[in-house]
Amino acid sequence: MIQIDFASKTYVCPFCEHAQAFYASHDAVNNNSYCTSVAVPQGLEESSFTIHSFRCSNSACKRIAVTAINRTSGKQIDLVPQVVMKHYPNYISQQIRNDYEEANLILEASPKAAATLLRRCLQGMIHDYWGIYEKNLNAEITALKDKVTQTQWAAIDGLRKMGNIGAHMEQDVNLIIDIDSDEARKLMRLIETLFGKWYIARHEEEQLFMDITSISDQKEAQRKEHDS
Repeated sequence: MIQIDFASKTYVCPFCEHAQAFYASHDAVNNNSYCTSVAVPQGLEESSFTIHSFRCSNSACKRIAVTAINRTSGKQIDLVPQVVMKHYPNYISQQIRNDYEEANLILEASPKAAATLLRRCLQGMIHDYWGIYEKNLNAEITALKDKVTQTQWAAIDGLRKMGNIGAHMEQDVNLIIDIDSDEARKLMRLIETLFGKWYIARHEEEQLFMDITSISDQKEAQRKEHDS
């Protein structure tokens, strides 16, 4: 979902992730944003939307995002792009990224299916990052318990349980437990947080260590050259 704060008149471009201010007015184009407020016939309020468009001020992007806000419920529906997702570097496994991106694509249409894909994404991360392979995800998460913080582990196990809702049929077929898009979005944020804490933090740490070692080697070479 496009991040928009109408109170502070700021948004994050869904294409380049550049945070910026915008300017809005009704029934007119004013700098970066346009919205319309045509009178709505009585009885049609629930199907009435205000359309907002935003042009990115980043000179390397300048793409236009469009979103619709339901005037009754306040629900936001993104039109351009219809799906907003983060793109992660290739040092994260392709299959894990594929599951994450597919979950993004279907999150609004089927939150339960998205939760199932995020469960699969989590299992792939436990295999790939931690090298843990057990008979099932429950056993793998149990093996992970002493490697992460208690709060992180509880959230990971919570994702497993919610993903199970879509992955496994209840014994009572008449029992329907649903997952809404807000709940699925929180699971998505958990996966993104784990990407950051596990893969990206490790990569940045390794890069820093390599940079320091390289600088140290250069200085040592300069010292030896000077002494000779």
